[in-house]
Amino acid sequence: MQRRTFQQFLSAAAFLSPVLGHTQTRAVVRAGDQKGGLRALLEAAGELKSLPYDIQWTEFPAAAPLAEALNADAVDFGPIGDAPLLFSLAAGSRVKAFAVNRSDPYGTAILVAPNSPLKDASSLKGKSVATNRGSIGHFVTLKALASVGLKAEDINLRFLAPPDAKLALTQGSVDAWATWEPYTALAETGGHARVLVNGRGLWSGLSFLAATDNALRDKRNHLQDLQQRIVRAQAWASQHPAEFSATLARIIGIPAEAARLQFERRQTRWQSIDAQVVADQQRTADFYLDAGLIKQKLDVRATFDTGLPLAA
Repeated sequence: MQRRTFQQFLSAAAFLSPVLGHTQTRAVVRAGDQKGGLRALLEAAGELKSLPYDIQWTEFPAAAPLAEALNADAVDFGPIGDAPLLFSLAAGSRVKAFAVNRSDPYGTAILVAPNSPLKDASSLKGKSVATNRGSIGHFVTLKALASVGLKAEDINLRFLAPPDAKLALTQGSVDAWATWEPYTALAETGGHARVLVNGRGLWSGLSFLAATDNALRDKRNHLQDLQQRIVRAQAWASQHPAEFSATLARIIGIPAEAARLQFERRQTRWQSIDAQVVADQQRTADFYLDAGLIKQKLDVRATFDTGLPLAA
């Protein structure tokens, strides 16, 4: 995203994003979000009530602009997948992951038109694939190619934001679209696409809450409180899938069928940042290095803040 466009986006988003509460003396946490993300989860579970601080929400269409906002200190924290977080860290972003969840990676997938002749990853050779640069869709594409002995040079990668990528696929200007939930469920239930390759066996399913160094220093208690609210909200949603899906559909403006499919398919589980998480993240970083997407080896151990426990 060009600097001017990014700054214009942030200005508009900040103007449109409501701040919960009006007292000027209350602390404000600037939360970045993605479609179908934290705000919908917290609102549905009632966890945005009686906050001891205010939240200013900014929604981003994908992880890459959210990561850029973190790097610019335009937001304090936000949800981001493992691959785009690494891409941002390798570019010098001063952020750290302080919470992690693992979900079923099926919905991070390569989609094709319902009538596409493509059958599997090997049939992508010579074809065009749309995705966001540095996204988990980009990562799954590269892993899918590697699994059948292909490289990025064997396809035509077109870096497009999800709405543009969806349009390109439906109009036939690209052969495939690598994306994530809720876009996968939306495309499937809307009859616009089918899954060619799903993320199982390709992606770890890890996603993080990442925050700037400044926020981790100055708003640490607020971030820990928010993390605990998110974990409680996830547990509530798992026990009330129909109610949560209906609220999610209303908040982000998607059909209830797609909202429920993507939620039930994900099976998101929050957990501690343990040795397995660090090892999985290191493997992803090493894969990015081998693929030439980052220029030097990244030791991921320094990119975590493990001092905010899941439970009080």
